Amino acid sequence: MAFVNQAGVPINLAVSGAVSLTPCSVIGYHVNSTSGGTLVFRNGATSAGTAVNAAVTPLVGFTAFPASMNAGCYLTISGTIDVTVFVQGG
Repeated sequence: MAFVNQAGVPINLAVSGAVSLTPCSVIGYHVNSTSGGTLVFRNGATSAGTAVNAAVTPLVGFTAFPASMNAGCYLTISGTIDVTVFVQGG
């Protein structure tokens, strides 16, 4: 899947929190730094949202993560990680 000409709003998080309170599309995320942190994206604006992936331990750099979040988006972070999520809408 190509992401040519797609731009997203950057949302930076180092602890669990809402990426978007309203429906949005996730383009991907960039891990700025980590020491074994994990990420779980949730469809919903709170930690009670439905997990859309199993916990991943990403490396520093960009990862495409195309996902349509129809109820908002929440990112659960475990461990130490600084990540910027790029979203459209929301």
